[in-house]
Amino acid sequence: MPSLKDLKNRIASVKNTRKITKAMQMVAAAKLRRAQEAAEAARPYAERMTAVMASLATNVGQSAGAPKLLAGNGRDQVHLLVVMTAERGLCGGFNSTIVRLARLRIGELIAAGKTVKIMTVGKKGREQLRREYGSLFVGHTDLTDVKRVGYVNAQGVAREVLAAFEAGECDVVTIFYNRFQSVISQIPTALQVIPAKFEAGAASALYDYEPSEEAILADLLPRGVATQIFTAMLENGASEQGARMSAMDNATRNAGDMINRLTIQYNRSRQAAITKELIEIISGAEAL
Repeated sequence: MPSLKDLKNRIASVKNTRKITKAMQMVAAAKLRRAQEAAEAARPYAERMTAVMASLATNVGQSAGAPKLLAGNGRDQVHLLVVMTAERGLCGGFNSTIVRLARLRIGELIAAGKTVKIMTVGKKGREQLRREYGSLFVGHTDLTDVKRVGYVNAQGVAREVLAAFEAGECDVVTIFYNRFQSVISQIPTALQVIPAKFEAGAASALYDYEPSEEAILADLLPRGVATQIFTAMLENGASEQGARMSAMDNATRNAGDMINRLTIQYNRSRQAAITKELIEIISGAEAL
């Protein structure tokens, strides 16, 4: 049974931990507001750009002049998976859910005889996947020193992805991230960006384009890849802060519960020690 001093030291330690988790919760709450606003502001632009490209793609279809980013290169053998996670932990299951979805896809592709390549954005995803699939890594983007993700960061990732596709190093590119829904809900998402996939039933273009629709698509599609990657980064940023806020809130509550249990145990032990001393004093007095 721990001594009174041990219990007192442990209570003090848990109280210090609670202060840290409470501070992290408040910081995450402040960052979440900005990250959520950025993610929500980017959605209409990304959705509208996707709608324009989908409309153009409906007319271009699988014509001979269709850009490769839309029609593909005719192969489906080499898959590049871009796994986006956080640079830091202490955010609940945020990183694990993304990695779990990526692992599931990797297993399916390998079982189908496909070649898999992995590019990571964020340290935590790289650490988890490296143990099992280290030989499949072809690139990594470190955002440790980036305080606020910008479009330039997405452009850097997009350039690497597009260069790999144009060089014939991959046939299909899919990005993995968490879509922000609420503080307690983030949706693991796998989005194929090359060749571009659009929802069925997109309306046909109602405009005459100059130059040709193929030429406009050839210019829009690389921008579309960068925009989708940037949107995914913003969604990930909001999801990370939401998950961290929720995780730190739970940690703070658990620390409070532990302090209460330890305090009760400390009081009982102290009471037992006092009672024992009183008994010894009374017994000694009676012996006299």
